[in-house]
Amino acid sequence: MNKPREDSSAYLEKKRFFDSLMTVYGRKTVLEALQDPATYIYRLHLAKSNKPAGIIDEIVELAKLKGAEIVFHERQALSRISKNATQDQGVAADLQLRGYQLYDEFIAHNRQKKYTLLALDGVQNPQNLGMIIRSACAGNIDGILLPQKGNAQIDPLVIKASAGTVFRAPLLRCNDLKAALKDFQQEGTTVCVLSSHATVELKKFSPTTSCIYVLGNESEGVSADIEKLSNEKVCIPMNNGVESLNVAVTAALIAFR
Repeated sequence: MNKPREDSSAYLEKKRFFDSLMTVYGRKTVLEALQDPATYIYRLHLAKSNKPAGIIDEIVELAKLKGAEIVFHERQALSRISKNATQDQGVAADLQLRGYQLYDEFIAHNRQKKYTLLALDGVQNPQNLGMIIRSACAGNIDGILLPQKGNAQIDPLVIKASAGTVFRAPLLRCNDLKAALKDFQQEGTTVCVLSSHATVELKKFSPTTSCIYVLGNESEGVSADIEKLSNEKVCIPMNNGVESLNVAVTAALIAFR
């Protein structure tokens, strides 16, 4: 028997809510997240094996003030939630961040606007990811398209490199970058990749539509599928025999161009 339509709608709405959550771990990381007034915590996860500590008490108090559900787990169960048993320190939190949303929600709310986005295609270094987020948050970037797989995960190293801006940065979540870029293209958005073979310089590129700049892997650059999908290619001229820039530096040049 098919479930009633309202049950299906409720399930999809619930799924979208959980998809919009970001799980962070580590005592200091969770504490700093809860100290940000704009951070909403849905659920705090604690290991039953945690020994008494002042920072744990402070985390629990802040979580209670924000109305979070507090759940205690066996150590192995908590490790499955944090996905990093060696660094979670018995603490993880499911957060709903101010700028964290599903990419299709961004499309729906910005159809009448001209926006500029960054998309990350295999950025593996946590420090690079954090610095990209920091530059985008400080500069003229309206969102960062961040696939669930293939890039560095949001962890304490990323949060530190971002100087905490990850908690308020406009992060757009997607499962598959190629599919998401195609959806943006259907809305008239230009997809642009950085390429040393391009003839148009970044500083001279002036798109007439909304634009997504794709940043590739640290060693291999933008993947072949994404480059083939792109509408435009631009370059950053190099001097003194330098072949390329660090991906985080490139992101900063785009953010403040």
